[in-house]
Amino acid sequence: MSVVCTSDELLVTLDDEGPDGSSSSVGMIGNPPDVTLLTDCANLSPSNISPATSPQRRQNKENTPLLARSDHDLTACVISNSFPDDQEYTNLITQAELAIEHAIYPERISQGSSGSYFVKSTNGKIIGVFKPKDEEPYGHLNPKWTKWMQKSCCPCCFGRGCLILNQGYLSEAGASLVDQKLKLNVVPKTKVVRLGSETFNYSAIDRAKSRTKRNITEKFPQIGRRFHRLGLPPKTGSFQLFVDGYRDADFWLRKFDSEPLPPAVKKSFQMQFERLVVLDYIIRNTDRGNDNWLIKYKKPDIDETQSTAMNAEWSVVDGPQIEIAAIDNGLAFPFKHPDEWRAFVGFITARIMSVDWSIYSNFRSISLGLAGPG
Repeated sequence: MSVVCTSDELLVTLDDEGPDGSSSSVGMIGNPPDVTLLTDCANLSPSNISPATSPQRRQNKENTPLLARSDHDLTACVISNSFPDDQEYTNLITQAELAIEHAIYPERISQGSSGSYFVKSTNGKIIGVFKPKDEEPYGHLNPKWTKWMQKSCCPCCFGRGCLILNQGYLSEAGASLVDQKLKLNVVPKTKVVRLGSETFNYSAIDRAKSRTKRNITEKFPQIGRRFHRLGLPPKTGSFQLFVDGYRDADFWLRKFDSEPLPPAVKKSFQMQFERLVVLDYIIRNTDRGNDNWLIKYKKPDIDETQSTAMNAEWSVVDGPQIEIAAIDNGLAFPFKHPDEWRAFVGFITARIMSVDWSIYSNFRSISLGLAGPG
């Protein structure tokens, strides 16, 4: 087969040799008006294909993000655990890294269905909760055997159909961003960081590689200096600031059922709970039980300031205060409507408190204004 290209027509010669050595049939294909033919057949070689139509160039364009990256690239911030716009948070992460270097390791939390850890500072005080990505309820390194059993025995009932698996750490950080945007002040500050510790759940291969590098470094320091990293690889996950003095909402709700709150405190509690409802509605939280939000109630402190033989005078030093905190926001931001029915915490609490939980009109207008563009 031979191809002859001209500017006006394409001549195709099919060389088909017969038994007698004769050949061929010739076909002529006219040039359609909407097709432009090459004037030189040499340009058909792959090396001369225009870069605009190259598969490699087309693939690069497909991988180009729609939004340009900012000056402070997210990846760089996560790798270095540096947040230029929040120096206080960066200092806390630095304290956590220094504590791990001084063998003050994070402590695994026994509750829950995933691997989460209390992270401590250099003085041993808990400063945050770290949830690694690969130790989430459906992660491959989840240390809790219950989810492993569910995954092995009931794969058809594994996970939630409305959520993307192993993205809970992003949901935790996203809930914190929404909370800051709307100024709800119910979610402890949460960001995505990278930490490594001996107490985290690592695979046997990672631990063996770490031990091998350590032994080589001790025996052959010159070779050890060439290693990029000696310890265990850091894990990516969400780091939420620890809130001190809070307890599960279920504990305090039972208390309030037998010991009603003062009217002023009840109004403050209602207002904060409405903020929690707004948050869950916006992030489409699928898991808000009474163990996934906390309450801090400080009763009045009464001191005896003056006492005489005739009477005793009492004065209130600090009035009652109540605050709530929304934690465990890793099962939010579904990509579709949930298929399962779940009880909503608002209706349960409304029955316990016996109050009207309708959202205040002023708070609703403020929330809608903050949720707008800008």
